[in-house]
Amino acid sequence: MESFEIGDIVTGIYKTGKYIGEITELKRDRYLMRVLAVMKHPKQGDLHQPKSADVPFFHERRALAYREQTNIPAPYVKKYEGDLPDYKASLRSALDDEIATLEQENSDWSHMALEKLRSLEADYFK
Repeated sequence: MESFEIGDIVTGIYKTGKYIGEITELKRDRYLMRVLAVMKHPKQGDLHQPKSADVPFFHERRALAYREQTNIPAPYVKKYEGDLPDYKASLRSALDDEIATLEQENSDWSHMALEKLRSLEADYFK
């Protein structure tokens, strides 16, 4: 497993989203990362019953905000290579990718997830 230092630019997976960020604190088995860009928008719905619409509560999951800090387990942190994208542009791209994927499906879950993403889209880009 790679080891990182404060200030390193990395990717990290938090729940079902993937982000680019800066390490701000080293912890025993995780890193505190400041979010700088979004690579993959989080999935909507119940994490314990993926792709199921028949759940007690269908969660709306926002992407982590610009400069929001989050703890990420060490195995989910990788070195980032390349130019750092603009946060808003990266959020737009990640959201568009997730919407396009869902539009290819025709299920109750995908319809509910699209509804949640459209609501988030209106909030993100108002």
